[in-house]
Amino acid sequence: MARTGRPREFDRDKALDAALTLFWTQGYEPTSLNQLKACMGNISPASFYAAFGSKEALFREVVQRYVETYGQVMAPLWDETLPPRDAIEQTLRRSARMQTTRSHPTGCLIVLGASNCSPENQPVQTLLAAERKRSRKGFQACVTRAVEQGELPDTPLTEALPTLFSTFLHGMACEARDGDRPKKLDAAITTLMQVWDSLAVHPKGMSAALKLS
Repeated sequence: MARTGRPREFDRDKALDAALTLFWTQGYEPTSLNQLKACMGNISPASFYAAFGSKEALFREVVQRYVETYGQVMAPLWDETLPPRDAIEQTLRRSARMQTTRSHPTGCLIVLGASNCSPENQPVQTLLAAERKRSRKGFQACVTRAVEQGELPDTPLTEALPTLFSTFLHGMACEARDGDRPKKLDAAITTLMQVWDSLAVHPKGMSAALKLS
């Protein structure tokens, strides 16, 4: 009778979630292997390397898990069934709520996870930079769609909107980590969206006014 393999000494999914929380709280470089192994159920070095390969490989898997879970607040940017303005506003408001929720670390792993690394860990910074670039492309896609649909004019001011929105999004990570609450960030988002309305060919609410005239 064939022997079955020895069962794992830990729950891999739970271990991955624990590592995500630790990396999110401390960042990549300050987090040691000993801390990781401890938070993941005091697993042995052999079990750690067999399951994840290395600290960097574990972090890459953690980032993917974050993108597929908490990072889904960014999904409206690629939902073309939403009006471009609504897609951006929903993204910002959902991100504000997610980043300030107290049931997990505050802020954003993609922004705070490797903000300052030594040269040997440059691949980790490159990984997160690529994710941030993807967010910028999402904002750009919404603005481009708004221009194509005639909602926004094609002007230098409009061209600056993707940078404005992505800068605000990434800056929220610091505000959330410093203790800002959702209500305060929501008020800032309301003000930010007025920039879009000031550039719009038909500002939000204008269509109803035109119908009554």
